[in-house]
Amino acid sequence: LQKSLNETFGADKYSEARKEVLTNMFSRPMQMALYFCTGVLEDETLFRHYALNVPFYTHFTSPIRRYADIIVHRLLSASLGASSPVKMKKEAIQKQADHCNDRKMASKRVQELSADLFFAIFVRVRA
Repeated sequence: LQKSLNETFGADKYSEARKEVLTNMFSRPMQMALYFCTGVLEDETLFRHYALNVPFYTHFTSPIRRYADIIVHRLLSASLGASSPVKMKKEAIQKQADHCNDRKMASKRVQELSADLFFAIFVRVRA
């Protein structure tokens, strides 16, 4: 997709802005990743990462960024035997995952609405 956009829009002074807007528009419909507790899901095909084509996948960044990353770090560390087992039941972990998913979706929606508002103001000022 990025290669096609680069080839299509050339190098004039507005090409970067057009590419950025279209990239944003193309990525909006993509399915967002969701946090879940593997102990709650029975279908292991849901554990795979489609784009990377790997059967088991987990994602996390630095645990100082998001609460979900702290949970993933703790669970991964316990599963590797590097720390003591996590004393949460799988239903409680799933409840935390659901909450993190809800907050992430709300944040994404606010971000999208903010971009839409900025664009509307930009167009109005230029008219």
